Amino acid sequence: MEFDVTSLAVSPLDYGPASTGKLRCLIVEDQVLIAMSLEAYLEDEGYAPAGPFQSNSEALAWLEGNTPDLAILDYKLNDGLCIELARTLRSRGVPFVVYSGARQAQGMPPEFEGAPWIEKPCPRQVFLDVLTGLVPRTARRRRPG
Repeated sequence: MEFDVTSLAVSPLDYGPASTGKLRCLIVEDQVLIAMSLEAYLEDEGYAPAGPFQSNSEALAWLEGNTPDLAILDYKLNDGLCIELARTLRSRGVPFVVYSGARQAQGMPPEFEGAPWIEKPCPRQVFLDVLTGLVPRTARRRRPG
């Protein structure tokens, strides 16, 4: 017996609310439990999470039709380093934080220059403080709380 599951698939454009008045934060993290925690942190703080996406290809597909207000990137994903994601976000002026188990090293690609780098694990409040620091003051008024 075969099932048609195509109607159950969610389009990448369906992730995250389009205009809720909340700041939309892209989550790109390939470890499911960490991704779920990040999503919960963001929702608790009044952000509108977009994703989480587990690969560069999923996140880049979403970015074809969307632009977040800020982003959280894991440096090493299942399909490679997130260099192209960082490049795309920079080209649009979207601030991002790298949240990774990898240490920030000398000679990192220029796409990561100046981006905050947080090593996993870290306390929730430290993470949220860094994320809040990325939000331009004019956009902070949109976020509840």
